Amino acid sequence: MDASIIVPTHNRPQTLRLCLQSLAALTYDQARFELIVVDDGRPENKESMLTRGIDRPVRWLRQAKAGPAAARNAGAAVANGRFLCFTDDDCTPHPDWLTCLLDQFERTPTAVLGGQTINQLTQNLYATTSQLLIDYLYAQYRAPGELNPRFFTSNNLAVPADLFRAMGGFDATMPLAGGEDREFCERWRLAERPFQFVPNALVYHAHPLDLRRFWRQHVTYGRGAWHLRQRHGGVELEGWGFYGGLLTYPWRVVGLRQRPFITWLLVLSQLANAAGYLRERRVRN
Repeated sequence: MDASIIVPTHNRPQTLRLCLQSLAALTYDQARFELIVVDDGRPENKESMLTRGIDRPVRWLRQAKAGPAAARNAGAAVANGRFLCFTDDDCTPHPDWLTCLLDQFERTPTAVLGGQTINQLTQNLYATTSQLLIDYLYAQYRAPGELNPRFFTSNNLAVPADLFRAMGGFDATMPLAGGEDREFCERWRLAERPFQFVPNALVYHAHPLDLRRFWRQHVTYGRGAWHLRQRHGGVELEGWGFYGGLLTYPWRVVGLRQRPFITWLLVLSQLANAAGYLRERRVRN
């Protein structure tokens, strides 16, 4: 088995079905990879509805709600593929996504791979801003002179199965989305293992946000950042140059009428991040 695609899910049946449809349409030989869906505490069993019309097997796992890191680890524990490919239940990979990743593994078989994630909700400025922030982080998290980031988000990430298990997988004690992928990549970096960005491995992300959800999402990222810092005390806090670059970033990549509002949302995201960080520190100490 060449690859195992692992999708954690929690109570998003509509987007999960779209995700499964896209995975069943991958151009890679369907007999050479498996699909594993890990149900993280969903209240009802709807597997038959979700797979209706999908002409390929899907392995289903269920667990009491423990968070996406634990769900991904549960999928990895039973996976048969040489490589583990992770995406999320609100994502639809491009038909060539898996082919691009496995082609890259032929050239860099011991690297962790990250593809390019594209915001599918282009009219939703909250979703646009969240993806813009990830794009900025990818540009920032590069060593001097390097082309590859040192961090990939878990909705478009692939890793050799044996190395993933040797590293202990994702830290399942982190119950929050938005921190476990950074923590795993930090351990990967400290182990001096390679990173490889695969820009043609495309995943389309459809996460509808409004002001309340946008704030809550970035508070959660801040809470995850606190856990990351507890595990890796050497992780430095961002300097003023990081924030200055962040605020000018929209003016380089976004249309003119969107720039002021997106810049304001980026400021708000960092305030929410700080609020989440301080909240988690207060609760845990």
